[in-house]
Amino acid sequence: MRQLVIGLMLLISITAQASDADRLKQAGFPAQVEGLALKNQAVLNYLWADVYAAALYAQADLTARQAWDQQKALRLVLYYFRNIDRADVIKAASATLERQQANAGLNPEIARLHARFRDIRSGDRYALDFRPGRGLNLEINGQVVFSSSDDALARAYLGIWLAPEGLSDELRDKLLD
Repeated sequence: MRQLVIGLMLLISITAQASDADRLKQAGFPAQVEGLALKNQAVLNYLWADVYAAALYAQADLTARQAWDQQKALRLVLYYFRNIDRADVIKAASATLERQQANAGLNPEIARLHARFRDIRSGDRYALDFRPGRGLNLEINGQVVFSSSDDALARAYLGIWLAPEGLSDELRDKLLD
């Protein structure tokens, strides 16, 4: 019986990995974007459902972790597989920022950023693009819909995915490794 359970667990794991590979292929992340190189990509699963694929880009000569730790240029792209209500996205982001205690003094800028969100549809692509000295851009399907020169906002908001106690430790580890 134990061997059967182990066999089933392995089969489920292999199937999930193949599914993630298929999903990443579907997301179609290019190897380079706007002078940055693809470092890592992963799929966020929640309650056995694929929610989005995430890709993290940084300078070619840095690892993803070095770029994050040294506050260098980063681009996080999310390709959504499901429809998600705008209110649910804002609620999850706000709860994460509060848990991370990252929103101190940033509430007006966070509110401005959240005001630019819309209901997400399957196939939408959101990107957070941070460049030191320029700040943060939010892009929805290739269009810049929000900009802020506040590097602290960029650090806090990217931290939803890349800092400890974010949305998913597993996703964070995959993106930063």
